[in-house]
Amino acid sequence: MEPLISFLTTPFLGTVAWQWLLFLAIVLAILAFDLGVLHREEHEIEVRESFLLYGGYFAVGMLFGLWVWFQMGSASALEFYTGFLIEQSLSMDNVFVMAMILGFFGIPRIYQHRVLFWGILGVIVLRALMIGLGAALVQEFEWILYVFGVFLLFSGIKMFFSKDEGEHPDLTQNKMVNFIRRHFRVTDDLHGSKFFVRLPDGKTGKVVLFATPLFLALVLIELADLVFAVDSVPAIFAITQDPFIVYTSNIFAILGLRSLYFALAAMMHRFVYLKYALALVLVFIGCKILLHGLDIKIHAGVSLGVTFALLTGGVLLSLYSTRKQAS
Repeated sequence: MEPLISFLTTPFLGTVAWQWLLFLAIVLAILAFDLGVLHREEHEIEVRESFLLYGGYFAVGMLFGLWVWFQMGSASALEFYTGFLIEQSLSMDNVFVMAMILGFFGIPRIYQHRVLFWGILGVIVLRALMIGLGAALVQEFEWILYVFGVFLLFSGIKMFFSKDEGEHPDLTQNKMVNFIRRHFRVTDDLHGSKFFVRLPDGKTGKVVLFATPLFLALVLIELADLVFAVDSVPAIFAITQDPFIVYTSNIFAILGLRSLYFALAAMMHRFVYLKYALALVLVFIGCKILLHGLDIKIHAGVSLGVTFALLTGGVLLSLYSTRKQAS
């Protein structure tokens, strides 16, 4: 018993082990309930179900923030909620990319939840690696936070003034897709909800393992998340350098956003001003870091309030200006 208690109370990245294990247990329980109960039988997820799923994930995230409040203090809870909000907002652009990838490979709606669900498991691992690396860099080189600040500042300015050409990249020229097709056996058609299938080889006649377009879509969605994490991870490190807060807020936000995909994909064209709101959030966070270097500190509650106000304003203004497009 003593070795177990010693292990559970051992600090890991600044937080005792039992808190990390509690978080992982909650996430795994949610995913098991999602796949094993709610989606045991594959079906098309409609907008109403998508909102209900998001509501459940959002509620769990908010409750976890309350637990952080009572366990770690109000400052940590405000940092968690700010990171939770920022990650959800910055990842909304990812919905466009996911919709484009699933559409390119012709993935029917009935199988899209399977791709997004298994993609979450990859995100849990990849974000852990990125955040662990970021935490190590910040601890070893404190000045790197100011690099993050400048990066976010210029990213926000670039996003604000960038023009939306309305064009999507041609995935037929995607290097990863071409690499997988050259080096692995990939079927041209879907085989139900399977990522891999055994079929006779056209040359040898032997039954061998083939990947399906469902697997290619999964790979590209994971790569897209890595690209978007380049902005979101430094943004949350700008709010807090506590790896536990950074990681947990990231994962809860991504869980909710993936469940909201089926509703957002149908109405993202209405969020015409969201890009500008996100750009202002990045500029604000970048300035927050640089001001900290001048001994001007912005309270976590102010950061949360400004972030919420900018994003809410962007969403409401977008919905109002495109109200005639609503069906």
